[in-house]
This record gives sequence, C-alpha cells and structure tokens, in this order.
Amino acid sequence: MTEHGENGQDLSFSARINRNLTGMSRAERIVAEYLRDHGRHAIFATAEQIGSATDTSDATVVRTAKSLGFSGLLDLRRTLAAEVVVETNAVRHFHDEEGGSAVARVFAEAAERLAVTRRLVEEAEFGSAVGLLDEAREVLAFGLGGSGLLARYLAMRLTRMGRRARASWATGFQLADDLLGLGADDLVVLYTPARILGEIEVVLDHAHSVGARVLLISSSLGALFADRVDVTLAAPQSTTNFTGEMLSAEVLTDALLLQLASHDETRTTRAAEELTKLRSELVQGDDASPAVKRRRKRQA
Repeated sequence: MTEHGENGQDLSFSARINRNLTGMSRAERIVAEYLRDHGRHAIFATAEQIGSATDTSDATVVRTAKSLGFSGLLDLRRTLAAEVVVETNAVRHFHDEEGGSAVARVFAEAAERLAVTRRLVEEAEFGSAVGLLDEAREVLAFGLGGSGLLARYLAMRLTRMGRRARASWATGFQLADDLLGLGADDLVVLYTPARILGEIEVVLDHAHSVGARVLLISSSLGALFADRVDVTLAAPQSTTNFTGEMLSAEVLTDALLLQLASHDETRTTRAAEELTKLRSELVQGDDASPAVKRRRKRQA
C-alpha cells in the first residue's frame, strides 16, 4: 500500500517511517530506524538477520513492516529496493547535479571516497589485518559479484608473493566444495559491500566451527558482524554509483599487500624471481619451433 503526503505525492520510505514512528512500540521503533538508516542492507536480509542486527526478533521485524503499512517484509523490501535503485542510478545523479564533465565528477568522487576511507583506517586495526595475512597457512578470499573479482585479485597477488592463497566466488552447493579445505591455521578474507547474503552466513559459521580467522572488508556490515570476525576494515561505497563499488576495498587491498610484502622481503623477492623466470620460459617457448623446443628439453 502506498502512502501519500499532504501534497498527494508518494511518501518516500524514510518519510513513511518518520510519520509512523510515534505509534510504534519501542522495539518496532528500533527496527524502523534501522531500516531507515540502513535500507540498502535490508533489501536482501531476512527477518531473522534484521532482528539480529537490531537485537530484537524476527516477529518484531514483521510487525514493524505491517505497522508501516506493508503487507509484510517482502512487500517492504520490494518498495525499498525500488527506491534504492532510483537513488543510486548514476545516470540520474549525473543529470540532476549541475556543472562538471563526467571525468571531473568521477575523479572527484573517487578522491572523496578514498579520503574518507583513509580517515576510517585505524592503524592498529590495519596492523592486525596484516598480521592475520602474515600468520595464515593459507588465505581463502571470498566475494560475490564485483567482490568476487577482488577476491581473485587478492589470491593472485598473494600467490605471486610466495604465499598460499585461493579465491572463491561460489554460490549454492559449489561453495561447500571450496570451504572443505579450510582449517584452524587459515584466514578467510571476506569482501562484502552492503548486502547480507546466505553464503556469507555459511562462510562465517564454517570459519568459526573450524577455528579459522576472518578479516572482513566491508562498506557497512562491520557492526553487524563485529562479534563474528577478528578484524574489520571499512571500505565506503559510492552514494551515486559514479565509481565502482569495490574502489575503496581495492585500494585497501593494495595497501595490505604492500605492507605484507615488507614483512618477508626475501620470500617476496624469491617468488617474484621465480615468476619472472617462468614467464621468460613461456615467452621463449612461444617463439621457438617444435624442433627447438624438443632439443631444449633433451638438453635440460
């Protein structure tokens, strides 16, 4: 059901919440305010997850949705999703804002996001994150969508530094295969922007059951998962979608890798030399004829 304001226009999600707050119970107000301030997270969250985030219950979450005039949580999430799509539409923001070319706006937002990210980095937390990477027997980097690309990037860079690492971007039953080898001496690096997904819950639960450590790099889920991870690094998202959702997380990843490399320069150098040697052999192999390749193999 759509609510209207005094001028007959549809009320925004936030306005609907503000209008109904006074008639709600204390627990319902807590849920409603969470939905208003963290709407993007709630789009994919279950009633149980929202209840956990607000220290209430799934029943309270459903009652809150109905108090706001929705038929249930699904109806609320549909309305919220539609509003978020409009709010985060990059083309819409580009036309709404005055002045500046596309390149100027994108670089301005990128600079602003990275400045905010830098302010949020606490040296102690950053140092702890590097320590987790350094001590891990193996690193499992996990992410979905764009986060999956960054997970693969981290695993590739760690491997090139002579460290054991792999990446997973699996969903469903395939994720179970990727989690099987996880052990107590391992580290899970979890990339997640602002969506609460079932796979994340499974990864966290399994890491806890086997004693693996967890490093969370997230735009806004740090508070929600604080008691289930060892270290959290904040990677703010774009408010306009002018820049990619993983920009801050990628720069943080590069900083972690650079600091990690300084912890064991000998290993990093040895791995780099081995990589260069293998690449050189591959290039030579591509240029050589089959006969030359066979001769080189016999000589070796």
